[in-house]
Amino acid sequence: MCSHSHDPHVLCPQCDLLVALPELKTGQKANCPRCKTSLTSRWEEPRKRPVGYAISALFMLLLANMFPFVNMRVAGLGSEVTLIQIPRVMFDENYASLGSLFMIVVQMIPALCMLTIILLCIPVKLPGKWSNHIARMLFQLKTWCMVEIFLAGVLVSFVKLIAYGDVGIGASFIPYVLFCLLQLRAFQCTDRYWLWQQVAPAPKIKRAIRVGESGLSQGLRSCQCCMAILPAQQSVCPRCESKGHARRKNSLQWTIALLVTSIMLYIPANLLPIMITQVLGAKLPSTIMSGVALLWGEGSYPIALVIFIASIMVPSLKMLAIAWLCWDANSNKEIDRERLHLVYEVVEFVGRWSMIDVFVIAVLSALVRMGQLMSIYPDMGALLFASVVILTMFAAMTFDPRLIWDRSENKTTKEHIDVGRE
Repeated sequence: MCSHSHDPHVLCPQCDLLVALPELKTGQKANCPRCKTSLTSRWEEPRKRPVGYAISALFMLLLANMFPFVNMRVAGLGSEVTLIQIPRVMFDENYASLGSLFMIVVQMIPALCMLTIILLCIPVKLPGKWSNHIARMLFQLKTWCMVEIFLAGVLVSFVKLIAYGDVGIGASFIPYVLFCLLQLRAFQCTDRYWLWQQVAPAPKIKRAIRVGESGLSQGLRSCQCCMAILPAQQSVCPRCESKGHARRKNSLQWTIALLVTSIMLYIPANLLPIMITQVLGAKLPSTIMSGVALLWGEGSYPIALVIFIASIMVPSLKMLAIAWLCWDANSNKEIDRERLHLVYEVVEFVGRWSMIDVFVIAVLSALVRMGQLMSIYPDMGALLFASVVILTMFAAMTFDPRLIWDRSENKTTKEHIDVGRE
């Protein structure tokens, strides 16, 4: 396409500032001048690039499921596992919830997202309103793709297992690594603003608007799904048919409720064993902290730090940060809105990485199956910890970041859009 199709105005989905979009050249992106959120990007071949990456990613995923993934050898006994066998072990051990979680976030959702990108970007008109529904599904599921987190968990598993025997990669490991890289690139090249403009035109704004002021002060709201500008009182978006409000309804109440629940689960998740190692018939339960201490004692300091940061520090700091956001968003005191917004973005980004310990347990449980010599099983702490991660992710999603900026409207000035390079 020779030009970047755009509506001249957009409401920033993070801070609600109304900005005017310029024409973008290839390789440029438009950022919100107030919170620096990326609003849209101009890619060369915006249809062909995502389709190419998505098709390649699906082919790599197919290869990754056809051959052994990782293998291990201890005292002359060998064990190897394929990707599809990892959740099967959890089902066999009556941990169907963990097995289902693994299948959904590591294989099913990533594959489904790649299919939706292909369907939306190929120049073929889909029947009825399929495009609307598929686009909505893509951007709702994107957050739950955890392929890169699983790969990090596999690498941590290797470090843990090296002390017991020889660990190697199978024929499907490299294809899965390529799948991870290709699906990340496909997401990066799929611009939400541009894509929705191709699905359907944005509804016209039938009132005077003021650039550099919030949408709420002008009786406008942004559709959180397709970024269309709508009257604040209009609950259903005519383009994507998603329901919404000027601010997420009961945002703080939902966030606090999810936060309190996650804190209640976080305590037993750290006290109860997350896995049981059976060596020569003796069962050795292991908590998160004992696993960190074991790695540290064996001299694996970088991996011990990764697990400690991802499984102990990140969940704890994330819960504190969410509580801080809720407190300050509901207060009248003078605060640094930009710094608070940065805290929100960090919380939203790093929260998923706490799932790394759950994936480590999944790999260890599937691979270490050597009878009485050595076997590893998941335990109740893993299920509780996975629940904590999911609940804190939902808490970050239900928090409305625009609440951070609502009390600084009297200081808002007319601003111009930032244009940067990709």
